[in-house]
Amino acid sequence: MKTLRLRPGKERSLLRRHPWIFESAIAKGGGDSGETVRVESSDGKFLAWAAFSPASRIRARVWSFDEAQRIDATFFIAACANAISARGLFDLKSDGVRLIHGESDGLPGLIVDRYGDTLVAQFTSAGTERWKDVIADALLAETGLAHLYERSDASVRALEGLEPATGWLRGGTAAAGQDAPPLELTIREHQWQLTLNIAEGHKTGFYLDQRDSRKRFADYVQRLNLRRVLNCFCYTGGFSVAALAGMAAAEQAGGQGGGEVVSIDSSGPALERARAHVLLNGFDPARAQFMDADVNASLRQFLKDGQRFDAIVLDPPKFAPTAAHAERAARAYKDINRLALQLLSPGGVLFTFSCSGGISADLFHKIVASAGADAGVDGYILERLGGAQDHPMTLEFPEGEYLKGLVVMRKG
Repeated sequence: MKTLRLRPGKERSLLRRHPWIFESAIAKGGGDSGETVRVESSDGKFLAWAAFSPASRIRARVWSFDEAQRIDATFFIAACANAISARGLFDLKSDGVRLIHGESDGLPGLIVDRYGDTLVAQFTSAGTERWKDVIADALLAETGLAHLYERSDASVRALEGLEPATGWLRGGTAAAGQDAPPLELTIREHQWQLTLNIAEGHKTGFYLDQRDSRKRFADYVQRLNLRRVLNCFCYTGGFSVAALAGMAAAEQAGGQGGGEVVSIDSSGPALERARAHVLLNGFDPARAQFMDADVNASLRQFLKDGQRFDAIVLDPPKFAPTAAHAERAARAYKDINRLALQLLSPGGVLFTFSCSGGISADLFHKIVASAGADAGVDGYILERLGGAQDHPMTLEFPEGEYLKGLVVMRKG
């Protein structure tokens, strides 16, 4: 077994059971891409078993802190089974589920989502790439499914020295007399239906992490009878559908009729799918306006035009992939939040998010507070939001809290 020897004092994070070992912490040793190595302190004491990645700044990712643990097929079969079993603890109100969430499930660099009868996996680390076939078989055995599609095309693979890889890993060949499995899927989320393409959509095809927040948004729209909604960076319109559902529920309960949802994105194909989602869920398309436009420019134009909104969603793409980008990202987050708070009617609600790993929850709060100060707007923080329950954060890996959100009600 090959060994990594750490520099003096660099064992502290491993003693806290954090799973990452950076290049700068290593005194000597190495291995092949994805190979399991023994990690030792500077005085030779065992610390962990880890997967070595010769191309990455995160030079090794820990599989186990137990010296007696064997890192073999049995290990990965058990790890997959444990992660999938844990999802049975939650009533997710959806048949789109995150089954394995990387480090939080003890499998660094592995993401697995289930959409109905189809699994979609991302192998983004050298270690999971090396054990890909074992993991693929374990996933199908544990779920009882037959179809597994690979979406290992995230940019982080390049940091591991890995080429992109997409396509069917298992079950992609049509059986005699049957069609090939579809790439276009429809899932249920709460009382709605949403579609995705597992070969083309963002991440593994869809943003499952916002499932709970979409439901919370629908609840606010219904309870407060909010009639004019703005959904920025709308992608395929999940929050737009939630808003329309909230409006419909309010009307059924005797609330004010009418209302509209304005959705903005710079992707034409995403907007086409968002329009289709409005029709799929039985809502009046006349109440849904879609803009293929830049969000910042649109917000500024709305201000010039004197427009106001009862509810606004800000769910932008990742502005800060790492802490090194935090300062520049903070300015971008502050700008869009300042504009949104100015556009928000008194008593209106802002759902604002950051999915940047380099922006902590505390920093995000400070950014939004600073935006409010610049806008001359005060508001109540009604809730803090995060990823859905099937996207867990653990005590040992706080970086798992990549998605942060605030619900802010503007004071009158």
